[in-house]
Amino acid sequence: MENKFASKFIVLDGPDGCGKSTQAELLTAWLEQHNVDVVTFRDPGTTAIGEKIRQILLNPEHHAMDTRTELSLYMAARAQLWAEKIAPALKDNKCVVLDRWLSSTCAYQGYAGQFGMDKVIAIATDSLERPWPDITVILDIDLQTASTRLNQQLDRMEQKGDNYHQKVRDGFLALAEKRDDFTVVNAADDIQTVHENVMKAVENI
Repeated sequence: MENKFASKFIVLDGPDGCGKSTQAELLTAWLEQHNVDVVTFRDPGTTAIGEKIRQILLNPEHHAMDTRTELSLYMAARAQLWAEKIAPALKDNKCVVLDRWLSSTCAYQGYAGQFGMDKVIAIATDSLERPWPDITVILDIDLQTASTRLNQQLDRMEQKGDNYHQKVRDGFLALAEKRDDFTVVNAADDIQTVHENVMKAVENI
């Protein structure tokens, strides 16, 4: 296990309310139990610059923000996260578990925001040293179930409405169909069942 997951880059992604953060914690704990040197980050965030960008992106007061502005800010935070945290960790043979990555921008701004997923990927290819991880696990969930898991105080992205978030879900599933390095897990199940299915997906890395 130690050698298998050395320098592996794993992403958990999906719609708001799918349980990414919880599953990232459980996956990290499972890897640590198997003596894997693992670190966990969130996108956007983790770095000082990334956290400030995150505050701008998620602040409900910034309701006038355009899709292209969102995309640019997410990509900027991501580039900083890669340079400051992810790349050094992978170079040190650590396994990286990440909460969101490029797949989110494809689904949110590219698909739901109608910017175009291909255009998002083209920008990411120019902006990031490595656009795609070794494996992306999409935690798929219906809107009704997801809504019960969100905090009462919704951030700016969470406030975009059911129509937008249905398109986000559709975008994740459409992207997963195109890529062999994506796996879809039903996130509506109980936490332990989802964790077991995430472990199975990651073991096939």
